[in-house]
Amino acid sequence: MINSVKAVENLKKGKYDSLLEEIYIDSKQIDYQRERYIKAIKEYEILFCQDEISIFSAPGRSEVCGNHTDHQHGKVLATSVNLDIIAVTARNNSNIVKVVSSGFDMITVDINDLDIRENEAGNTESLVRGVLKGLKDRGYKLAGFNAYTTSDVLVGSGLSSSAAFENVIGTIVSGLFNDMKIDAITIAQISQFAENVYFKKPCGLMDQMACSVGGMINVDFKNPEKSIVNKIDVDFEKYNYSLCIVDTKGSLLSLGRGLLQCLCRLNIVFKCVIILKNSFWAVRA
Repeated sequence: MINSVKAVENLKKGKYDSLLEEIYIDSKQIDYQRERYIKAIKEYEILFCQDEISIFSAPGRSEVCGNHTDHQHGKVLATSVNLDIIAVTARNNSNIVKVVSSGFDMITVDINDLDIRENEAGNTESLVRGVLKGLKDRGYKLAGFNAYTTSDVLVGSGLSSSAAFENVIGTIVSGLFNDMKIDAITIAQISQFAENVYFKKPCGLMDQMACSVGGMINVDFKNPEKSIVNKIDVDFEKYNYSLCIVDTKGSLLSLGRGLLQCLCRLNIVFKCVIILKNSFWAVRA
């Protein structure tokens, strides 16, 4: 933790420039990210107060191969991207979690009232409540905190803005109250639980896993509870590979993700899915 005023001073003096370059893998982004973090801290101070703060980040993600085969317990190759959500946070010595996302109203959740609320389905409140519930059910420490978040993960562009948000809430709790000992896979699983059960979106686990683990990963979802995750060390630039992001502002919710899953499962029932054993492209029934 660091005093918010001191954090701004350090950012202005460039003391965190090397860290910013390490996070965003692009020296051209340092000026932008420095100002972004300064603005976020100042927004926190306006909303709450000058405080002893911690800052957490969770990236967006893109699948590279195996688009959404996680729904059918398959394998995927996915990567995090250097567009992220950042959260300026501090403990507030209460049982109330207060979260303000840039441009939105404050969300308040009592950690002693984490039951599902049907009227919150599809809203950000459900994601916060669901992540907290998942963490509590697994025995992790919870307490109240304040958070201001701002995100560069474009909504509706396939970068999993909701998964990034879920992951940053889990990471906040890990950092503030659990000595950063909640592992990335657990945070991903809890994030998926929040989205499936509280938000009511039947997503697979790929989005949350790629955002939480970070970097390029190969994931085998044969057993989602014990997914096999392997980090892959690769330099996209070395192979002249570029990822183009299209801000369509679309939504798989509007396409009926549940219907898409149903159709996939019908294909399996009618044996229209070819199982390629011992292949990266295996789609398992």
